[in-house]
Amino acid sequence: MTALREANQVGNLQPTTIVSYDAEIETIFDCRDELALKAMGLEAAMLGHDGWREQMRLKGEAATQIFARRLIADGYSGLLVRSFAKGASRDDLNLVLWRWGSSSPSRLTLIDDENRLSL
Repeated sequence: MTALREANQVGNLQPTTIVSYDAEIETIFDCRDELALKAMGLEAAMLGHDGWREQMRLKGEAATQIFARRLIADGYSGLLVRSFAKGASRDDLNLVLWRWGSSSPSRLTLIDDENRLSL
């Protein structure tokens, strides 16, 4: 359900394709670890802050963008973060990747055992 909540945060549900991946990603920052977040200069509440557009307008980039740039520079391939979509619980998670490929250390492979996407 997390994928549907994320895909449809405003208005009526629109046509959506959901796919599944097999992932072997070695360097993921876990945003559920509040001590690790603080060590990176970010409070957990800032992850779901809806004022990021205003931060971008005023400062050129949002605090979460600065955070992501720092993680990228530190060699992280992505982060694990709770969903902030309407109706999501603290257990609903998103894996946000900025580095992936067909081999380690950031292997991401589409699962399509029945060749449904081969048309």
